[in-house]
Amino acid sequence: MHRSEQADLATVLRTGPFHLALRTAIATRGLALHRLREHLAQRGVHVGVTSLSYWQQGRRRPERTESLRAVRALEDVLDLPEHSLTRLLGPSRTTPADPAGPPVRPYRDLITPAAAVDDLLATIASPRDTGLHTITHIERIRVGADRQLLRRDSQHALRAHRDGIDRYLAIYQGDPGCDITRVGVRAEENCRPGRIRRDPAHHLLAVELLLDRRLRAGDTHLLGYGFDDAPSPTPGCEYVRGFNSGAGQYVLQVTFHPAALPVRCHRFALRSPGEKPHETEELTLDGHHCVHLVGSALGPCLLGIRWDWE
Repeated sequence: MHRSEQADLATVLRTGPFHLALRTAIATRGLALHRLREHLAQRGVHVGVTSLSYWQQGRRRPERTESLRAVRALEDVLDLPEHSLTRLLGPSRTTPADPAGPPVRPYRDLITPAAAVDDLLATIASPRDTGLHTITHIERIRVGADRQLLRRDSQHALRAHRDGIDRYLAIYQGDPGCDITRVGVRAEENCRPGRIRRDPAHHLLAVELLLDRRLRAGDTHLLGYGFDDAPSPTPGCEYVRGFNSGAGQYVLQVTFHPAALPVRCHRFALRSPGEKPHETEELTLDGHHCVHLVGSALGPCLLGIRWDWE
């Protein structure tokens, strides 16, 4: 294998999406699909050439238990690192609350304490399924010279999966000890702030971002918005984004002030708050003092970057 092919494969295994990573791995190893099927059969895993073809084209996604077993076996056959393909699939999808929409989990499953989240959302009367799901979300976090999170900026492309959608709900949770009343909300592109609710005891904030038009099912909308963080008693050490209905693609970048660079960074993925991460990967600062992650074809989950100061 040429060095350039190794670099291409390593990159796509890190960034995804799953189908592109699988296709690149197959091409790099030089295996025809019928030979790949034979290698899997030797390991007691039976999957058709058509399924393999659909997986590498992105026309289908491995979901069933037997299919996920086949993906794990593919890692072995293709001489890939353990979990390098399965992690690109993300958590298993669940039954959608709306037949026309993606799988949805309540916000209380992604933020603690759950009762405080319920109480805060009750003041806005927000439905479990807001009728929107993420196509692409690019989020940028800035950490200052004092090791505090300074601001969060989002470019968010959304698609409606039912008619009559005119708002997006953003939920923010500050670091322990922060004054949530001092957190600023910026509605910067194709939206304006609506109702804003805060829970100082649990450092929670919920804001409606009112869209500049009413969406019908299938319509897309691009939002630009952000939060200006309030100081907390301790330095920031992580940023976590929860997805209650999954996402097509999510990009998170954390930029550190040159006078406050961490000694280690890594990405992680959780199914629920407080659980042990089911995925971790070390990240390296680039020449602009940034680290980033890319997640694709995500189910409901939590993704984040954590860093150590010493």
